[in-house]
Amino acid sequence: MASKVVDVDEAEAHLFSLLDEVARGEEVILVKAGQPCAKLVPFVPTEERRVAGLIPGRLDDSFFEPLPPRRA
Repeated sequence: MASKVVDVDEAEAHLFSLLDEVARGEEVILVKAGQPCAKLVPFVPTEERRVAGLIPGRLDDSFFEPLPPRRA
């Protein structure tokens, strides 16, 4: 699949149509002063939810001990 290359000024003027193209699976490369600066790609949500603290064995018991008093 070839990416569409668009100058940022043109992208600003046609943002909604570019987003429609991206939603259909196209990739859009934004260029500023002739240099690529960003890529618009379709968002693909993940099914997997990350939950903090579910890595068994990674924290030892000292992690849960109180911190030493702060010095002034």
